[in-house]
Order: sequence, then structure tokens, then C-alpha cells
Amino acid sequence: MASRRTTHDVAIVAMGCTPFRDHWNSSADDLLVDAVQECVGSLPDVTLDDVDAFWVGTQGSGMSGQTLARPLRLTGKPVTRVENYCATGSEAFRNAAFAVASGAYDMVMATGVEKLKDSSYSGLSAVFPPADGTDVDWTAPAGFSLLAPAYQAAFGIDERQMRAAMTRVAVKNHANGARNDRAQFRRAVTAETVERSPRIAGQLGVMDCSGVSDGAAAAILVRAEDAHRYTDKPVYLRGMSFVAGSGAGLAADGYDFTTFPEVVTAAREAYEQAGVTDPAAQISLAEVHDCFTPTEVVLMEDLGFSARGTAWRDILDGRYDADGALPVNTDGGLKSFGHPIGATGLRMMFECFTQLRGEAGPRQVPDARLAVAQNLGGQPGSCVAFVAVLGNER
Repeated sequence: MASRRTTHDVAIVAMGCTPFRDHWNSSADDLLVDAVQECVGSLPDVTLDDVDAFWVGTQGSGMSGQTLARPLRLTGKPVTRVENYCATGSEAFRNAAFAVASGAYDMVMATGVEKLKDSSYSGLSAVFPPADGTDVDWTAPAGFSLLAPAYQAAFGIDERQMRAAMTRVAVKNHANGARNDRAQFRRAVTAETVERSPRIAGQLGVMDCSGVSDGAAAAILVRAEDAHRYTDKPVYLRGMSFVAGSGAGLAADGYDFTTFPEVVTAAREAYEQAGVTDPAAQISLAEVHDCFTPTEVVLMEDLGFSARGTAWRDILDGRYDADGALPVNTDGGLKSFGHPIGATGLRMMFECFTQLRGEAGPRQVPDARLAVAQNLGGQPGSCVAFVAVLGNER
């Protein structure tokens, strides 16, 4: 049984997002306050007292709903902390959306935050539970590096062609990030810079990998029929799906590292809810989880934007550039923002929200009507995946 549309349609009426960067002088509390203040401050007649319930997504920057309740000085409010790998911010949004769609609450807030830069750890911090010793022991770059050679072998392209496509992803996303004052890295890079960067794992160099940063984001959600009470430019949730993989890809011989099956399923369900039958033609823009450059190549096919085996060529042809037929990661993506786990999914939503309201300035996609936000966590063969379709028409 696939997921269905909710009983009540949901709208986003306000969002806030901090810059994602090295916030050495700010705590997770500070970042949450900043994101929430921007979010609530955009609605002149709304205060925190009007929000009925709150969700906060974080992997390692808090242990309960008090992660949000304390800095906001919330009293008598239900506050829930959630975590779901790198899709944690999206999980906060998903739970908040279900809560308001059910009729349990009139107005809810989803937030996400992560402080990584001063964690004394290089990369993403995680504490894994005891296991039986059969778990695959590898780093994220090592796991995702397997995508490139697998893709080459499956579709008969050589390493130079794959390298060119991966390089184009990095160059494109950094060019987009250079126009975004919230991005961590605001400098365009050349293909030579990408390809000469120090090697990390397999074909992946430093410039093929997303960075480490701090950040927070927030969204206020209401039922769609109430949205125009708060703003004349609401953004509607048209479809949404989340899939947690069983890990079978790492336990069986059939998985070939050319797809994220969880993304495929989540996209199919979200598109069905949204009435999207041809995503390559109907979607105006997409924010995708470019944790590593080959990830974006594979995602273009999993999301139905390119036919199998053709994404590398579509990337090189400029289809996903800012001025292309389907702009991808117009804000700069993880490549430009880094990846504070609890905030990334909501950061993607923030860009979609901004674009669909026509407020993206130099990054604005003309006539943007439908946007996709795709967020994943885990590793190839064992992922969690979130896909949402957002629109500026109900």
C-alpha cells in the first residue's frame, strides 16, 4: 500500500533559514532562535504563542524537545525531537505536516539545527549502537565513491566522461552558491580546481564532497484553506513520501550501486499524490541531496528527470544549469552550503519556498510553479529517502 494524500491539504506560510557556515560564536540555541525569529517575523500578526506544536530535527545537537523549548522559552507547548539520518530536517517537516493535516493543530512549526564545526570531529558525528560485527565499516566518501565506477560499467561510459559529469555538478552548484549570501562557499570554481583537488576515496576528490557547516531553518505550516489568512503567497505541499530502506542492498548480490531504490519509491508516491505524470517536463526546479557529485548524477535518473544511463550527458548539456530546462540546486546545494544534518532538509524547502514565491533574486527561476525537495540519508544500498513536491497553486 502506497502513501496517500492527507485528508487536509497543507501550506507553508513562512520560513526562516540562517546562513550555513562556521558559526564559531553561535550555539545551536542561537541558530534556532535566529531561524525561528526570521520565520515568525515574516508574519506580522503571528507570535510563537499562536503555534500549537513544534518539531525539531537534530542528530547530535540535542536529545529531546527541550532542544527547542529552552531557547524559545516555550511554556505548555508540545515539542518533539526527531532524527532520521541526513533526512532529519525533512522528518521534522513531515511530522509537522501530518499533525496539521490531521486536524489536531491549526498551526505548527518544523525546525532543524546542527552544530558540527566545533564538535572536535571531522565530518558527521554519529554514535552507533552495539551490533553483531557484520555491519559494513566504511566512510561516507568510500560508500558513495562506488556509484561512479558502477554507473560507468552499467551504461558503458568511460572514466573521462563520468569525471566530466561529476565535475560539471560541482562547478554548477558552486556557481549557484556564489549568488547566495546564505551559502558557506560563495566562490565559483573551475573544472581544473575540481579535478585537481586532493583525492579522498575512489574517484572522489575534496571538491566532489559536500562540506561541514552549522545552520538552522524553520517553517510554519497551516491547513491550505487557512493559508491566505497569513500570507498572500503561500506554498502548498502537493505530495510527500518517506521510505526507510531495509538495508537489503548491502546484504544481497542484486544491488548494483546505480540507483537509490528508496528514492525511486518515494518519488513515485510523491508524484502520484501531486498529479505529476512527467516530472522531467512538469517540475520547474529541484533541490536534491548532492552529498557527493556522483550522487546528483544518479538522482537525476531516480527522480525521473533523465532516462536511465543518460543523466551524465544531460548534465554536460546544461539541462540542470540555472538557465537550463530543469534547474537543480539553484541555491548551491550541499556542495555550497555544507551539511548540518538536522537543518539540510528544511534548507532545501526554504529554497523551494523562496523560488515559488518569486523571491530568489538573481537565482530566480522564471515562472516557477512546481518544485521538488529530495533528501536522503544512510549509504548506497541502505538509505532513508524523502521526496516532496511543492507548488504555488493549490
